[in-house]
Amino acid sequence: MYLDFLVKIPEVKGKITYRKGNDACYVYYEYDRIYDPQRKYTNVKRTMIGKQSKADSHMMQPNQNYLKYFPEIELPEEKDRSLRSGCLRVGTHIVLQKLIRTSGIPEILSEYFNQKDMGLFLDLAAYSIITESNVAQYYPDYAYNHGLFTQDMKIYSDSKVSDFFRSITDDQSVGFLNSWNESKDHREKIYLSYDSTNKNCQAGDIEMLEYGHAKVDQGLPIFNYSIAYDTRNKEPLFYEAYPGSINDVSQLQFMIDKANGYGYKKIGFILDRGYFSKGSVEYMDRYGYSFVIMVKGMATLVNHLVLEHKGSFESTRIHNISDYRVYGITVKRKLYVTDEKERYFHIYHSIEKESAERNLLENRIDDMTKFMKHHENEIREFGAGFEKYFELYYDEEKKTFLFPIEKASVIENEIDLCGYFCIITSEKMTAKEAIDLYKSRDVSEKLFRGDKSYLGNKSLRVYSDESASAKIFIEFIALIIRNRIYTSLKEEMKNLNKRPNYMTVPVAIKELEKIEMVRQLDNIYRLDHAITAAQKTILKAFGIDAAYIKYKADEISEALGKVGTQKKKGS
Repeated sequence: MYLDFLVKIPEVKGKITYRKGNDACYVYYEYDRIYDPQRKYTNVKRTMIGKQSKADSHMMQPNQNYLKYFPEIELPEEKDRSLRSGCLRVGTHIVLQKLIRTSGIPEILSEYFNQKDMGLFLDLAAYSIITESNVAQYYPDYAYNHGLFTQDMKIYSDSKVSDFFRSITDDQSVGFLNSWNESKDHREKIYLSYDSTNKNCQAGDIEMLEYGHAKVDQGLPIFNYSIAYDTRNKEPLFYEAYPGSINDVSQLQFMIDKANGYGYKKIGFILDRGYFSKGSVEYMDRYGYSFVIMVKGMATLVNHLVLEHKGSFESTRIHNISDYRVYGITVKRKLYVTDEKERYFHIYHSIEKESAERNLLENRIDDMTKFMKHHENEIREFGAGFEKYFELYYDEEKKTFLFPIEKASVIENEIDLCGYFCIITSEKMTAKEAIDLYKSRDVSEKLFRGDKSYLGNKSLRVYSDESASAKIFIEFIALIIRNRIYTSLKEEMKNLNKRPNYMTVPVAIKELEKIEMVRQLDNIYRLDHAITAAQKTILKAFGIDAAYIKYKADEISEALGKVGTQKKKGS
């Protein structure tokens, strides 16, 4: 098969020969000589590498052998070829294409972006999901060998990506959030899991960066980032980015105002203990919002309540909640003295949790004891953590540390509380209903872990407020999409008899990335091989089969073929 362009006949002295045929002159290349000592004869190995041009005797139309023996020669069409790899990864792209289409995201984005920019926006979201990175300078490398959402699958440079980040306005991100939340059913009762994290930023002039209480302190300024997640419908609803010095409890009230502003009336909040405060509870009461809050058994708020009921339910089968391997009861109490309402305290005990917490406590006490004994008879001071569990004895001048003695009652009290935890709800419900609600929060927590671990978003690598806001916006869209991958895989796992290790998001994406199309000598992309059994199982979670992959691959091939034809006509 001859390629549809001309190249200069190689100038390799003594290696090129010509043979005339009926209608053309064929060019041959001598690629080897093998001497036969018995026959004392040299076998010359030649292969045809093309046919000579009738218009120009110095040029020829090459074939596949030319590509094999002269790979270093730049081809005339390589200017087009070099823009896109000869091997395209399309499996994850096809899955994302379907998930995005059914999510309603394109219809909303089209209200705020033109078609060209919307394609790049979706590609940047897909890029962060697939490569687990948000570094703009590496985007062209990703685009080079992946299916794209841009018109004609156009590849944009890293400078274009940077310009695009700067061009996204607050009106576009705010507009999307308004439309996204307006599209939800506000009549149904939903529970919002609200959680926050913080991110470092390798940045220049970004106003919301401040030094605060970083979860992983790298000595850098941070900003806080929070998400409200609908546990009923399993999707993120809105996000907030705010200065690093603002704590979670302070920001919670602003989030409650936002939820009200988006039109949510029948909602409850699922919160971890970091959000608990009298002010937060009163603020939720004011709006008529309910809440579910987790508290550890050792917390001052509930430890007396736990000890009061200890021994009354831990082995009674009627209190067994087998789904979580815990026992639980419910009692009514006020949260604080001036509380106007009685709340529902759901007290739980877990044997597994008791064992783990007991081991942790015993090891901590042992480590503290060894550390202090190592420093006996030294001038040494110890922190409040040591003073909580030990009486520390010093010499008469209160300088030289002599020895520690355990505070047995304190340690025994904590041992008594090992394995217990409490969930407080504002609405009446059973202990099982309360833990079911709280456990629905697991998805949003995994969402945050996915954001940092699998979307490459531990930090933002931008140098302006506009770029930072744009990255956070794109990241939120990526989270919506990645969450749909997670929930689809999780639902499909329920239908499987075994638990294959490839049904997690990172591993599933790696498997889908192996579905490739290769460009052959006729410049047409075709699927490289059949879909594997593991890939079929993964694809089934998204309602996709091998026939659908073949159909979408043909669509991609046809689209790229049209682009190639148009370029030839224009050249």
